[in-house]
Amino acid sequence: METSHLSAVAAAEAVRSGEVSAEELVKASLQRIDEVEADVGAWEHLDNELALEQARRADLARSSGRTTGPLNGVPVGIKDIIDTADYPCEYGTVLKQGRRPPEDAFLISRLREAGAIILGKTVTTELAVYAPGKTRNPHNIAHTPGGSSSGSAAAVAAGMVPLSVGTQTNGSVIRPASYCGVFGFKPSFGGISRSGVLSQSKPLDTVGVFARDLEDAALLADVLMVYDSSDRSMRARARPQISKLLATEPPLEPRLAFVRTPVWELADESTKDAFRELIEHSNGRVDIVDMPAEFDDAIDDLRRIMHVDLARSYDRYYQQGKDRLSDKLVEIIESGHSILACEYQDAIEHIEMYNLLLNQTLEDYDAILTPSTPGEAPLADTTGDPSFCSIWSLCGVPALNLPLFQGLNNLPFGAQLVGQRGDDARLFRTARWLLNQL
Repeated sequence: METSHLSAVAAAEAVRSGEVSAEELVKASLQRIDEVEADVGAWEHLDNELALEQARRADLARSSGRTTGPLNGVPVGIKDIIDTADYPCEYGTVLKQGRRPPEDAFLISRLREAGAIILGKTVTTELAVYAPGKTRNPHNIAHTPGGSSSGSAAAVAAGMVPLSVGTQTNGSVIRPASYCGVFGFKPSFGGISRSGVLSQSKPLDTVGVFARDLEDAALLADVLMVYDSSDRSMRARARPQISKLLATEPPLEPRLAFVRTPVWELADESTKDAFRELIEHSNGRVDIVDMPAEFDDAIDDLRRIMHVDLARSYDRYYQQGKDRLSDKLVEIIESGHSILACEYQDAIEHIEMYNLLLNQTLEDYDAILTPSTPGEAPLADTTGDPSFCSIWSLCGVPALNLPLFQGLNNLPFGAQLVGQRGDDARLFRTARWLLNQL
């Protein structure tokens, strides 16, 4: 059986049925990495024997009749700011070189319970901010894969793994998913545990996932969206069962609100043309909706929160080795030191207002449609512009990148679908409906 192009859903089923072994899946991933890693550079830490040993244990469990999980034998890439007890976790900075976590992050334990193979650690930008790492866009290595979850997006796009995990504080899941042409899902704030994940900004940090198809993203999200009492951003509630709802038809044909956001003029002309065409072919199911004027300040609010929290979270690195941090990160930390406490608190308090306004918009619509990025990926000396993600990150609402478009340079870019906070499963079902219309 050809395993290299199997979806995660198909691969897990093939392992369960005995049609293919977990070891064969891992070997196929490692072979693909051998073929393209020199150009793409998606991996920070990779141990072939460790990955194969995990696969052999999974095969032994299945052959012994033990219960297997929904990701049994499926290789997964993990962003190198997420603690793994059997791999280093160095945060993309020389200041943490050689760091070995004592235990797995909560989400890694959930992946192991589900039978996933932790294939290795993917490249992150420096401390998951803006300074690019070694990773390049698999579609054209002269261009950026985006950031900060650069390796996670590129590894999926290059066919090295069917699934990977990243994080987003501003645009670090949706942006690289757009540039690399894969599905990226940022759940509602507090949807996936951050215990054992590098902290940038407690009001903003969100764990997300990458996949090559929508069903795979839903499967991984279902595994990870488990309550963890040690993450105070989470609330005890029923799991969303995204895959189950995704398999159903909407009770009514969805309606979408196309929202330009205050940064619409930053969009490339090819992006504007792509969305005009998409709206024209929507059979009247997409309305152009203007955002309330209050959102003109939302991106500045996110910047204030993010800069202050980065200054607080990373002050130890600033004090320890300012000269070994990028100029951009030093600039952000120093900016955070200069922002007044009242300005920070005002920005935090505005989040509730923004969500109330979004809820009013979504009373008449199933989801918001908007660009994921200004356009296709720029050159590799930058990670690109996250501003088309900023409002949704600030509000903590769920967002999906749908890899729909191709730009003038033959590079992909995506459409972003945004839902109401806590309505993650419905967002997936609406995304499936939209994809079926195209």
